[in-house]
Amino acid sequence: MQPKNPRRKPPAYPIESVDNALALIELLRDFGALRLSDAAVELGVSRSTAHRLLAMLVYRGFASQDAAQRYIPGPALGVAPAGMSWTAELRRRVLPQMKLLSARIDETVNLMVRAGTQVRFLATVQGSRPLRVGDRQGEVMDAHAASAGKAILAQLGETTVRELYVRESKISQKPLDESWFAGLEQDLMAARNVGFAVNFEQTEAGTNALGVALRDGAGEVIAGLSVSIPPVRFRQSFDSGLVAAVFEAKTNIEATLADFVAGH
Repeated sequence: MQPKNPRRKPPAYPIESVDNALALIELLRDFGALRLSDAAVELGVSRSTAHRLLAMLVYRGFASQDAAQRYIPGPALGVAPAGMSWTAELRRRVLPQMKLLSARIDETVNLMVRAGTQVRFLATVQGSRPLRVGDRQGEVMDAHAASAGKAILAQLGETTVRELYVRESKISQKPLDESWFAGLEQDLMAARNVGFAVNFEQTEAGTNALGVALRDGAGEVIAGLSVSIPPVRFRQSFDSGLVAAVFEAKTNIEATLADFVAGH
């Protein structure tokens, strides 16, 4: 397996305006379109402040405006947007159940979508305990390492997953490591059999996670839901009904998505 990616940590002397601008870039990347009012709410700032920040992103080419005056990713945004205009609506529908699940188990709950061989975190609801996993909204991780990423890949089938990683190897100009891929497929097979996937500090030291795939009204896998827990509490949480709680949240979420079809 590839080495773990260190969890991003805030700097000792953060600059709020810079952080807000970068957060807007992440929102544009992951949601594809953003209204001024939504930007202000997301950052917790006034509309005038959000407008000034977005104006600078437009000036530097990180954002543009469409005919409806929404802000969309600009040509300077290095990482291509998820290309999913439905992600904002997905998050709106899923957030209430994420909050209920987080309150029930008092742990951190995440929503993510897959983009190629990566997953992008669209939302996080944190637990209230002093020792907890922090906010991951806006982060990008390897799908094969994140629990919900593995759960999503497991539902795609071996042929589709192989095509994804063969394409990735061509882009990186590195041959696919067949031994590594065989290990990944074993993980995905186990996830298919039980309906969930786990991550034991694969993405970050001090964090375990359990994730499931989410389907839209057409039955297509469109997202993943995960619960992130410090390792010291993971076994106790697992034995106390974590899987059942996550499955119940999955069922409730998919019920809210019964009339929702991604891309339509």
